[in-house]
Amino acid sequence: MALTITDECINCDVCEPECPNQAIFQGELIYEIDPDCCTECVGHFEQPQCQQVCPVDCIPLDPGHPETEAQLMEKYRGLIARG
Repeated sequence: MALTITDECINCDVCEPECPNQAIFQGELIYEIDPDCCTECVGHFEQPQCQQVCPVDCIPLDPGHPETEAQLMEKYRGLIARG
């Protein structure tokens, strides 16, 4: 699954630079995650880095984008190939 950022986000700016896939961006009101780029850090780290640094715990799994670990790894490989 991709991750998502809830409206509890306080725009603290710590998650965006931690994302190895550059999936996190400043939205209209809060930070957002592009589900096409989010691999939950599969291929990079053991744990999603944005979740690790979020001070308000507002980055849960996105139930709208269910993916297996194998699918996340496939997405990671595609992102790496695009450069």
